[in-house]
Amino acid sequence: MSEQEKSNISEGVVLEIQRMSTEDGPGIRTTVFFKGCSLKCSWCHNPESISLHPQLHWIGSRCIGCKTCRDVCPNGALLFTESGVLIDRNMCKGCGTCAEACPSNALELLGKRWTLDSLTAEVVKDRAYFEKSGGGVTVSGGEPTVQAKFVEDFLMRLQKAGIHTALDTCGMCSRDVLDRILFHVDMVLFDIKEIDADKHRQFTGKPNEKILENLVRVSEHMLICSQPDHLWVRTPIIPGATAREDNIRGIGKFIASRLHDTVSRWDLCAFNNLCRDKYVRLGLDWPFKNAELLTKEFMEELAEIARDSVTKPEIVRWSGSTKLDEDKGESRHAMLETSL
Repeated sequence: MSEQEKSNISEGVVLEIQRMSTEDGPGIRTTVFFKGCSLKCSWCHNPESISLHPQLHWIGSRCIGCKTCRDVCPNGALLFTESGVLIDRNMCKGCGTCAEACPSNALELLGKRWTLDSLTAEVVKDRAYFEKSGGGVTVSGGEPTVQAKFVEDFLMRLQKAGIHTALDTCGMCSRDVLDRILFHVDMVLFDIKEIDADKHRQFTGKPNEKILENLVRVSEHMLICSQPDHLWVRTPIIPGATAREDNIRGIGKFIASRLHDTVSRWDLCAFNNLCRDKYVRLGLDWPFKNAELLTKEFMEELAEIARDSVTKPEIVRWSGSTKLDEDKGESRHAMLETSL
């Protein structure tokens, strides 16, 4: 049984509920980040979202060294060393007993199980913000289609409640799953990370043929069913990987030739390195830990290339942190966004 099939249950595993988001669709939104992903992108900024199962991590700056966690762990998965708490990932079952007992919240369990009723009730609390801003709820991840049945039922509940819904997806799912979910979303945010199939496999662990087929399917669904009514494409701009002229031109050509003018926005998302500590806390190595931020000039050049490659240049935007401009004294993490 696949991870996707295992996830078709009455409970969903949610990594985080982020309120007051303005980047995951129109208006003020509540974004529900589901655990589990069908890709393993080498640059992933949320490594804690890849596994479907809850995961434990240790935050050293909070630890008071009381060793309560070690004493209550039913699996003997925690060891105290000179450098702090060591989590034996083979022994840890993600039960959360140690996190509940920790008096300083130095241990956290990433991932919480929600019933359909409880999750729906939680996000509906924000209805007033949605109505005033034209916002709604976005399901993201990880990859929300990994928990396909639960996410479909969740979106149906929101749809019946009159709440605007959005799907943020990498596109790596079955056509059947995609078709079912599309009937319950008002918009789709779809990642095209890499246009070359071999490079896509190298960077994410999977080729991109199914992803591109599913993106075309979204476009066709919009034309036939008039739903979803908006499609945003997102491309992460990663140094040493996707940050190439040929990649951007290739994606632009695909958008122009295959998606029937259904794309209303194409976002180029600049690389950031703020996730380094996440990898350390999860005991993982990050191949991009020494990669530097890109410059504003480079992002603007790529944006111009993108605009030149599509029929509607006004859909192209870029955003993200850029590298310090020593001469101008700009902040290293100055947040910049440009559009025509």
